[in-house]
Amino acid sequence: KLNCPPLGLESLRVEDNQIQASSYQRTGLGPHRGRLNIQSGIEDGDLYDGAWCAEYKDKHQWFEVDAIHLTLFTGVILQGRNSIWSWDWVETYKIQLSNDSVKWQICMNGTEEAIFQGNKHHPEPPVLGLLPVPTVARYIRINPQSWYSNGTICLRAEILGCRVNDPHNIYSSEQNQGSKDDLDFRHHNYKEMRKLMKSVTEECPDITHVYTIGRSYTGLKLYVMEISDNPGKHELGEPEFRYVAGMHGNEALGRELVLNLMQYMCREYKKGNQRIVRLVTETRIHLLPSMNPDGYEEAYKKGSELAGWADGRYSFEGIDLNHNFPDLNNIMWDAQEYAADPSKVPNHYIPIPEYYTKEDAMVRAETRAVISWMQDIPFVLSANLHGGELVVTYPFDCTRDWAPQENTPTADDGFFRWLASVYASTNLVMANPDRRICHYEDFQRHNNIINGGAWHTVPGSMNDFSYLHTNCFEVTVELSCDKFPHMIELPMEWENNKESLLVYMEQVHRGIKGVIRDKMTKQGIPDAVIKVDGHDHDIRSAADGDYWRLLNPGEYKVMVWALGYLPSMRLCHVGMQPNPTLCDFILMKTPVQRLKDIQAKGGKIPQDLQLRIRAMRLRKLRASTKAINRRREGQRLQKRRARAVTAGRI
Repeated sequence: KLNCPPLGLESLRVEDNQIQASSYQRTGLGPHRGRLNIQSGIEDGDLYDGAWCAEYKDKHQWFEVDAIHLTLFTGVILQGRNSIWSWDWVETYKIQLSNDSVKWQICMNGTEEAIFQGNKHHPEPPVLGLLPVPTVARYIRINPQSWYSNGTICLRAEILGCRVNDPHNIYSSEQNQGSKDDLDFRHHNYKEMRKLMKSVTEECPDITHVYTIGRSYTGLKLYVMEISDNPGKHELGEPEFRYVAGMHGNEALGRELVLNLMQYMCREYKKGNQRIVRLVTETRIHLLPSMNPDGYEEAYKKGSELAGWADGRYSFEGIDLNHNFPDLNNIMWDAQEYAADPSKVPNHYIPIPEYYTKEDAMVRAETRAVISWMQDIPFVLSANLHGGELVVTYPFDCTRDWAPQENTPTADDGFFRWLASVYASTNLVMANPDRRICHYEDFQRHNNIINGGAWHTVPGSMNDFSYLHTNCFEVTVELSCDKFPHMIELPMEWENNKESLLVYMEQVHRGIKGVIRDKMTKQGIPDAVIKVDGHDHDIRSAADGDYWRLLNPGEYKVMVWALGYLPSMRLCHVGMQPNPTLCDFILMKTPVQRLKDIQAKGGKIPQDLQLRIRAMRLRKLRASTKAINRRREGQRLQKRRARAVTAGRI
C-alpha cells in the first residue's frame, strides 16, 4: 500500500507551471506532458504527445515538480511514453530533493546513491519506486540514468507525498476536504460495496430496495439499488430512471459517485430536502454501481495509481462490454437502404438478431444480464458513467459505413444535445473555462458535449442499443481525466458531479406522458405505438398502458395506434417548465376486433356494433364494386382500341 497520496499530476491538481525539465524535444513533449497515464493522439508530432521527452540523451537530464508546500516525499511512479509509433522509457533513475530548487540533495540508500527501477520491456505499466527514507522537501527531481537502448529519455510520472502539517495521518486531514456531505468517501471493493448498500437500505428501508440482475463471469452479483417511495413495483405514470457505472472496471469514479448518491438521497430524504423528496416520490430510480465487478476487482487490487490505463477495463474474458451489445444500427440502416419505402422500416424496438441469442454467441454474462434488465423495466432515461475524459457523448455512437469518425445524429438529436448539455453545464470541472484539457482533445470548443460517432465509432454500444431496442434515451458521461482517482480526490469529485447527477435525473420529467386506455374497459393498452410527427423514432406503451416521450419544448402532433384499435391523434404542448405535459389517449377497438372479442366470450353482439359492422361491410362492398367496375371499364376500353386498330389495318 502507498503511504502517502499522489500530489496530483494525473488528476491535474498539479498545474503545468509547477512542472519543469532540463530540456525537451518540442512543445508537444514538454514537461507538462509528463503526467501519469496521459494519452497521446494517433499522430506523433503535434502539441499533445504522450510524455515528457528530453532533448538530449545523457545523465544530466531531469524532470522537476514543485509541490508548493513542504512535503514528505515517499515515492515516485513512472511510465514510459504513450505512442503508437515510438517506444521510449526510462529504465533506471535517481531522485533529487530541494527546498529552494537551487541546492539539491540526492536520495541515498544507506551510504550509496539510491538507484530506482523504471520500466522494462514495455512503456505502459506504472512502476512504483519508494524512497528508502521518506524525506521532507518542496521540490523533487527525477534524474534518468538509463533508458531503452533503441529509444530516448521519455517518462510520465506521479509523485507520492504528504503535507508536513500532518504526515502521519494525512487521510483524516485531507479525505473530506472539498465536501460538506458526510459520505463514505473511499474506494469500495465488492464486499465493501455490498456492506454500504445494505447499510443504506437499513437506514432508509421505506424508500430503498436492493436486487440483483445477474452475475458476472466469476459469479459476482450485479447489484442494483432501487430508490422510490414504493420500492419493488412500477407505479402507473411514474417514469423509470437508471444510472449504470463500472462498465469498464478500472473507471472507478462512477462506481463511487453512484454509491455516494445512494447515501446522499437516503439522508436528504430523511431531512425533508424537498428536491430529493420530489425525485423519490415522482421517479423510480435504479442505480447499478458496478456492471463489470470482475474488472473492478482486478484494478482495485493494484490500486488507484498502479492499475494503469487498461488493467481491469475488460471483462474477465477480455471483452469490452461497450462493444458487446447487438449492433442494431447497421441492421436498421441496411433495411432502409434496400427497402422500396424506407419510411416503412421499423425505427424502434428493433429485434435482437438471431445469431446474437445463441449459446455460443460472444455475449458476456454481464451484457446478457443488462439486456434482460432493460427488457423487464420500461426505462425512460439513463446515463452510462465512464472515466478518462471530461465530456458527455450522445447517440449514435456507431457511424454509418464504418467511418472512424463521423457525426451520426439520431432522430432525437436536439433532445440528446439538451441532455448532454444539462450534465456538462452543471459539472463544476467541465463548466470551468480555464480548465486544462485531459489528454489531446479540446472538448471545450464543443461545450463539453459531442456526438459519439463524431468522437470515435463504437459499434455495439449500450447507448445505441438502449435507443433502438427500448424506449430509453441514454448518454455516456466521461467523468474525469483520471480513470481511478485516489480516495482523497473523491470528496471534490462528488462536489463536481453532485448537481449534475441530480439535475440529469430530473430530465426524465420533460416532454409528454400519459396512459393509453381502451374506451370500453378503461384498461391500459400495452405495446401501443406513439409516433410524434416529424420525429422518425417511435416509442411504445408499457404493460399498464403508460408511456413517456422525452421532447424539447414545442407543439407536437402525436399519433397513437395499437393492434386491433382505431388510431387516435391529438396535439400536445410541451412547455419550458421541468415537468411533463399530460397527454392521455382513449382508443376504440375496430369493429372486427370487438366482434372477435365478443364471439370468443360467447356473448351477444350489441345492436350498435351490428349496425357498425353492417355499415363497414357495406362501405367495403361499395369500394370493391367500384374497383371492379373501373377494372372492367378499362378492359372494355382496351378491347375497343384493339378492334379499332385491327379494322384500320384491313
